[in-house]
Amino acid sequence: MSEKYPIDYNGRFYDANAIDKKYFDKYGVKRGLRNSDGTGVMAGVTKICNVHGYVIDDGEKTSDYGKLTYRGYSIKDLIEAKDKCPVENQCRGFEEVAYLLLMGELPNDKQLSEFSQTLSERRLLPGFLFEDTILKSPSKNVMNKLASTILMLYSFDENADIISAEHEIETAIDIISRLPNIMISAYQVMRKHFFGESMIMHPIIVGQSTSEFILSMLRNDRKFTHDEARLLDIMLMLHADHGGGNNSTFTCRVMTSSGTDPYSAYAAAIGSLKGPKHGGANKKVTGMHKDIIKHVKNIRDEGEVADYLTKILKKEAYDGSGLVYGMGHAVYTLSDPRAEIVKKYAGKMAMGTEFEDNFKLLEIIERITPELFAKVKGSDKAICANIDMYSGFVYEMLGIPQDLFTPLFAVARMAGWCAHRFEEIVAGGRIIRPAYKSVFKDREYVPLKDRK
Repeated sequence: MSEKYPIDYNGRFYDANAIDKKYFDKYGVKRGLRNSDGTGVMAGVTKICNVHGYVIDDGEKTSDYGKLTYRGYSIKDLIEAKDKCPVENQCRGFEEVAYLLLMGELPNDKQLSEFSQTLSERRLLPGFLFEDTILKSPSKNVMNKLASTILMLYSFDENADIISAEHEIETAIDIISRLPNIMISAYQVMRKHFFGESMIMHPIIVGQSTSEFILSMLRNDRKFTHDEARLLDIMLMLHADHGGGNNSTFTCRVMTSSGTDPYSAYAAAIGSLKGPKHGGANKKVTGMHKDIIKHVKNIRDEGEVADYLTKILKKEAYDGSGLVYGMGHAVYTLSDPRAEIVKKYAGKMAMGTEFEDNFKLLEIIERITPELFAKVKGSDKAICANIDMYSGFVYEMLGIPQDLFTPLFAVARMAGWCAHRFEEIVAGGRIIRPAYKSVFKDREYVPLKDRK
């Protein structure tokens, strides 16, 4: 019962909303828009991104090596190609990917230079947005502040509700440009207001790439190495899109299908990404790694690590969920190409530093978990490390605080959300409205005086 109102919230909440699972089978409802084999229900077609992790052969799902492509280009090729670029372009991979997602084609040298310059010039927030929306109303969660600030940008757009190619592209570029600044500003205000720490706000340096801007604004001395900016740029490239079916992108497309403005659609996508089952998962992985380090004497001893992972799988350790966070994915089965790429570049930076032992621990977890999972769970499901296994580790190496792990994801994914909104506007045409079967029988109305 509540002290304020005589209501049994717990009982009302669960009793009123519980539905017998037999109804899902009876009416052929695919919970979570998933088929019985775990594959996603086909809800649309797209030319933006392909996430490949399995093959359907004669109606059966067969595991396969993962592949991620943006507009037909392998993410592996896009990232490795930057290693061969002139130094001045090596940290502009995110800008190149964002251009590709928005415009449909890779930019030439002139287009990339102009697009990168445009993004760097538009980072300043309009009017008194910072003072009124961020500084005067701090949030304990940066993701919520990202969403509310995006919504407030609507007020500074005279043509906010006009859906046209020019307005959509211009709005997308503005938001992709400003989101890193909103993120850093919200974080600094949060530190000051809730933790009593100094709020350090640097002036914007025009000409920096997105990864350079983030590191420069986050660090007190503004210093960073080329390799650090390159590694963060790779993370932004990997997070820029992941198909139309992931929860936040689908949310953006659902919102867009209603005909709403871009600010509402993008804010909703941010709200979705915040969830711990989606973009917030990297925090769970980092927490688990710290727990393992705390309870395992020698984190390079595979046997000791295996013993503790077994306890985690048996729900006897960590958070009792029985999950090894960072392992397994809804689509990828034999491998997650994003995890493989991050592992490659993160490993190079970690070698010979204080982070080397932690990196080796992640490699051990990745290597032995599939066998332990099969043994403990009695399952033959193919599982692999996903990008979250290594993303939090990378951010820690770069000195990025945990409060910004998921916001960084949003900064990168905004490019993908914008591209999918464009496609929904042009090719969608119908409001997305799936059906729900009501299983509540009709009841006779009871007058207020006769109710118990």
